[in-house]
Order: sequence, then C-alpha cells, then structure tokens
Amino acid sequence: MSDLFDSFAPDTALPAGPVLRTTRLVLRPLVAADAPVFHRLINDWEICRRLPDAPFPYPAQLATDWIAASVHDREHRRAEQFALVEAESGTLIGVAGLRLGKAQKTAELGYWLGRAYWGQGFALEAARRLVEWAFAGLPIGHMTATVAADNDVSEALLSRLGFAQSGKGTKEFSCRPGQKMPVKHFTLARDVPVATSAAPGRVVLVVAVALIDAQGRILLARRPEGKKMAGLWEFPGGKMEKGETPEAALARELHEELGIETAPRDFAPFVFASHAYDSFHLLMPVFLCRRWKGEPRGREGQKLAWVAPADLVEYPMPPADRPLIPMLRDFL
Repeated sequence: MSDLFDSFAPDTALPAGPVLRTTRLVLRPLVAADAPVFHRLINDWEICRRLPDAPFPYPAQLATDWIAASVHDREHRRAEQFALVEAESGTLIGVAGLRLGKAQKTAELGYWLGRAYWGQGFALEAARRLVEWAFAGLPIGHMTATVAADNDVSEALLSRLGFAQSGKGTKEFSCRPGQKMPVKHFTLARDVPVATSAAPGRVVLVVAVALIDAQGRILLARRPEGKKMAGLWEFPGGKMEKGETPEAALARELHEELGIETAPRDFAPFVFASHAYDSFHLLMPVFLCRRWKGEPRGREGQKLAWVAPADLVEYPMPPADRPLIPMLRDFL
C-alpha cells in the first residue's frame, strides 16, 4: 500500500483505518500532514457557504484541529472521515465521511471538494463508494444527508445515489452566524427491493439452510460489498441449477461458499419462504443441518457469525429471510 502515500514525507506514519478505491480515487483516513492542503482547499467562500460547520475565512489551526478530531472520532467509532486523493497523482482534492449515530445504526453523509475539482464526477464517485462500503461493512439501517436548499448539484448527486427527500428545514451556518438558512433533508435506506434480470412475475427458486452447531447456534453469512443488499445477513444457500435437486444444490453451494462437505442425507426439510419482490417472486425451501465436514469459512469474502436463536432478530436480514426467525427460535 505504500504507493498510496508517496506524497508524504518518509517519516509520516501511515494512517490507521480502511482504505477504499474507485476508478480514479483513493479514500483513506486523514492524517496531520494533510492539514496545509486541506486548509488551502476549504478556505474558499463557495465551499464554506455550503458547509454548516465551516466558518469563513477558515483558520489554518481549525484544519489541524478538525483532522485530529476525525482521528479521535474514528477511534471511538463516532465517525469515518476520508481524504479524497487522486489515485494517479496522490493529490488531496477533498473530504468525504460519515457521522455515525448510536451503535452505528444510522449515519449522516457529508463531503466537499476543492473548487478546481468540481464538475468532473469526483464527488459522485467518492460518495457512491463510501455508501456501498458503509452499508456492506457497518450495521447501518439508513443514511441521511442535509444540503443547502440552493445546492442543486448536491441534490442531484444524492438523487443518483438513491436518496429521497425526507423534509425541509432551516439550519445556522458557521459562515453566516445568526442566520437560519433553508436546507433539504434526504434519506437512503439499506433495505431496498432487489432488482434482477428475471421477468416480472417469474418465480425464482433458491435453497437455503440453517447450519446448527453443537451449542445450538445458527450460522449467518453477511452479503459482501458489491452484491445486492450488501451488508444484510442471510442463511447460506443459493440458486438451483438446471437438473439439480434442492439437496444437491445446497451441498454444492455450501462447498462453494463455505468450503464444507455435506451429503443430501444431512439435510432435514424445515420450512419454506415465499416473498414477492418488485420484479420477481422468490420461493426458498429451507433445510436444517447439524452435520458437515470441515470448518465453515467465507470463501467469497463474506463475514460469518454463529448466532444464538434468541439473537437472530438483532441481525438485519433480507425481507424473505426475516419470517424464518421466529420459526427457528421456537423450534430450537
């Protein structure tokens, strides 16, 4: 990863925290060495007038303090702030981040770019990557954003990301003390219907299993970043291929996804799920399994969790999986 920090002095410590990539950008944690460029970029009336907490003129010391606060907030899981860096040149061009709510259940999105980088798609590229990462890696249920009422560019960007306007209000901006400025509020929920190439009304058949260990816990897999409904937890399984029985499909999926070996006789039919999405109808036979060979591991980048039946309700799941929770809890 040293190529990401070529513009830093040799004695500059690498920042702790996640590093995200897009086609043209690297999103990395801010470090103290960013302060001079951070200040030069943000000390601009056209930027500060759009940011509620940015005074104008913007003091150089405030840039240093803000970066230090972002490091502190990350360590205490109150925020995730990222420097937006051009991947090719290593140049800092702006900042994007999330202010996290209690237990990381909600997050507020914010971002700004130096004026020289406006109109080139960088903000959309960074915001989309940040939203995808947050929904996949954090327990966020929904995300919010607030923009000045006259900030048509940001409103259009949020719309392209799927945010919907949730209200209007007023807010005092630091660059205009004593004045309440009109703002618009936007919200994006993680739990959205899944789109698919299946024709509307078509029934899609998938198969799933509740793997139960010796302590009576159930294995859940978290959908990784890049998949639809990323970040939601589900029971292992997948689509049946042509000519497969449900049991054969399940054995294949468990080998491909988790690296474990099972046989059709290991699966006990339990219940089925039937759920209508916008463009297809999902039918999902669900089995129970207490015997397998090998240790389950996420071979497709998914996180795994062994969960007590009473705790299943704490894990956000796709709509089709949720009705299975009380049935499993009562059975086990």
